[in-house]
Amino acid sequence: MNYTVKTMIFLLGVSLYGCAADDPNRRAKTGAAVGAVVGAVLGHQLDDDSGRYVGAVVGAIAGGAVGHYMDNQQNEFEDALAEERYANDIEIERLQDESLKINVSNEVSFDFDRAEIKPAFRPTLDKVADILVRYNRSIVHVIGHTDSTGSDAYNQDLSERRARSVTTYLASRGVPDSRLQSEGRGELEPRDTNATEAGRQLNRRVELIIKPVVAGQEQDAYQAP
Repeated sequence: MNYTVKTMIFLLGVSLYGCAADDPNRRAKTGAAVGAVVGAVLGHQLDDDSGRYVGAVVGAIAGGAVGHYMDNQQNEFEDALAEERYANDIEIERLQDESLKINVSNEVSFDFDRAEIKPAFRPTLDKVADILVRYNRSIVHVIGHTDSTGSDAYNQDLSERRARSVTTYLASRGVPDSRLQSEGRGELEPRDTNATEAGRQLNRRVELIIKPVVAGQEQDAYQAP
């Protein structure tokens, strides 16, 4: 057992000792303490299915508090990104598993056929990063998508590079690397037809899927959505 795990178990013991036997909220406090420490252990050790070690600690949310936690985070995103949403540059959606999806149009985030983030879009990502830093009990999956113009291989590569550009920028604004996952899906998951320009425009996008780290189900947050 490594030093980090030993330390976290010690902290768990301290937390439980501090819950008096006659405390009516002892069970809830105990559950929260267990969830936080287990989540921290997993967050310190796991990055993805490979079990790759990472250095930062990600806490866990007690199951009953997930909805409230994600409600608050969604409200902050909607308020901070109201201008972008009004301009149809960004969409915010709540998914059935309580994750949040932020859909970003490539037209506002990248120049044609490029993977460098447009300077004009950086203030928007700054606002996203600020909220992610404060709501730190989550894993952020950044997924790039393209339309069907060009070869499959080229589109796959472009989608991967754009996703990495976003994760790199978010990391530069304080979101820990251990919470960021990036992947490209090329033209495989269109939102609309590629037969029209309007459809192709919808298909060119980057999605941020923000998955809560739930106590007892910590590994689920690291699974690709």
